[in-house]
Amino acid sequence: MKSGETICIALFIGHISTAAFGQDAAIDSHIAIENPAELTGAEASAIYDDLKDRLAASYAMSQLKEIEEYQSWPLFNTAPYISATHGQRYVNNYANAIASNYADLEEGELLPAGSILVKDSITVTDDGRVFPGALFGMEKLASGTSPETADWRYFMVIPDGSIYGDTMGANPDLMTYCHVCHEAVAERDYTFFVPEDFRPTQ
Repeated sequence: MKSGETICIALFIGHISTAAFGQDAAIDSHIAIENPAELTGAEASAIYDDLKDRLAASYAMSQLKEIEEYQSWPLFNTAPYISATHGQRYVNNYANAIASNYADLEEGELLPAGSILVKDSITVTDDGRVFPGALFGMEKLASGTSPETADWRYFMVIPDGSIYGDTMGANPDLMTYCHVCHEAVAERDYTFFVPEDFRPTQ
């Protein structure tokens, strides 16, 4: 595991309770899933396909215009994959049309203002339990809007449609760890990309 991922997981565990994410755990327990199921790409895709309409409807209750119709955006992974930095959940990477260079960012290149990247997620445990997960989002703001986050806004919507935190809105302190995590990829405009095994072939 990369050192950046280790830092992210530690911060993630330290700031978020699991109750809001559908885990059978106490309010102050760790968010990371201790027993994620090991699924094939086809298995993960099938579970996601069963849940994707429910996910979209739940996130829509947040009334965030930025994520309306996000499932119609380009998808950058071939199947949901486990993200260590998102609590061992299965995630998908979507980006809006403005972020058209997301897949091809060169070192030092920036995404244009208005770019929005989101990861929706599902929890699948090795004992067969399946839960909707949170939606993790980031939006590139106009230059100079948020110097402390390199002009990135981070937000999270939990499965009941509540906004857990938003660096430019409610509970900004709860999202501080996001940028700390993304500093590990500052050279890629603070954006992680899909693991190689889940990237579409060119």
